[in-house]
Amino acid sequence: MSRHVIKRTTVRLPAELLRKAQRKAAAEGRTLTALMEDGLRYVVSDKPQDEKRERVMPRVSSATGGLLPGVSFTKFSEYQEMEDLEYAEKLRRGFK
Repeated sequence: MSRHVIKRTTVRLPAELLRKAQRKAAAEGRTLTALMEDGLRYVVSDKPQDEKRERVMPRVSSATGGLLPGVSFTKFSEYQEMEDLEYAEKLRRGFK
């Protein structure tokens, strides 16, 4: 038969971490001690730390469009020129 002995200890934590832990414990309706105990059990468990998680691939966009023919953004000066042309067009239209 296993006997669990409860020990008391003092833990020094950054104030913000303690506040977050207290809020989480309260939101879950449990004590700070229970929250910390679960966290410590997780950290000291024999599970490999580098568990491979299922890889989630990002969605592929179905958007169409792209650069105008003949436009290349391989040089910053070309990008700046494009912005300048767009700004000049807005000025011509009165920003409408």
